[in-house]
Amino acid sequence: MEIEEMTFEESLKTLEQLVSELENGNLDLDKALEIYERAIILRDRCRKILDESDRKVRMMIETSEGVKKEDFVIE
Repeated sequence: MEIEEMTFEESLKTLEQLVSELENGNLDLDKALEIYERAIILRDRCRKILDESDRKVRMMIETSEGVKKEDFVIE
């Protein structure tokens, strides 16, 4: 599965597995670098999802009728 298609939970689980492999220390240098590179990409994916979720939460405004969502606009 492509990283950009992964959910937060899938990304985090895969990242944890890669970290475990690296911590094990039984890898040759090339394999360790390959795993490290994928782990960085997954970390960035998780960070992106969390940032987007944070923006959505911040843009929810409580009104007397309930919760109103507004689109986040970067100026």
